[in-house]
Amino acid sequence: MSGHSKFHNIKATKDKADAARGKIFTKIGREIAVAVKQGGPDPNTNSKLYDVIQKAKQNNMPNDNIQRSIKKASGETDGDNYTPCTYEGYGTNGVAFIVECLTDNKNRTASDVRHLFTRFGGSLGASGSVMYNFDYRGVIVIAKKDGLTEDDVMMVALDAGADDVATEDEAYVVYTKSDGLHSAVKAFEDAGYEIVSSENEYVPLNCVTLDEDKMSSVDKLADALNDLDDVQAVYHNATY
Repeated sequence: MSGHSKFHNIKATKDKADAARGKIFTKIGREIAVAVKQGGPDPNTNSKLYDVIQKAKQNNMPNDNIQRSIKKASGETDGDNYTPCTYEGYGTNGVAFIVECLTDNKNRTASDVRHLFTRFGGSLGASGSVMYNFDYRGVIVIAKKDGLTEDDVMMVALDAGADDVATEDEAYVVYTKSDGLHSAVKAFEDAGYEIVSSENEYVPLNCVTLDEDKMSSVDKLADALNDLDDVQAVYHNATY
């Protein structure tokens, strides 16, 4: 189950685009709203909400903010209605992109996303144009610490039904089926492991290897997309 992971190269993280904590909280708040409307306000019976709350805590979102988002979405206060939508396209050098959004205006979001693809030398594609090159999987990042080995992580992962474990410089990355993320997270929590992040993501099946200059253009498009309020996550298949 071990092997080299390109996780940190292929996932366009939101750290650069979302440097402001408030922006991160706003995006997570939208995810909470959608989870509540889909499965109710109780994380004990709504696994999707539980997973989003864990993500909120991993990003240091105050509990007051979390509870306020839940109450707003459950109708205790006036709230907005957000619809999930996903866009696919190509950046420069044939790099495939998937852009996940939550929006209250699909026309606006589609226009904004299309504009950025064009601006940075890419093109927005039709549904299914790049999705075939990605696998939707649960990804759990476990912090390394003294005495914790890949075998230790693997034992918990196997018991939880995970698919793969990869070792990186500062973390172990566990891959699960998308519908197995919740149970795997619970297993690692019960084992006392420090979870850096955990969510379902689009993991590329094949990567495009680029030099630093070409990778820079990919990063610029990813950062610009992530900076849009309606964008929740950006994934691509480029690596160094």
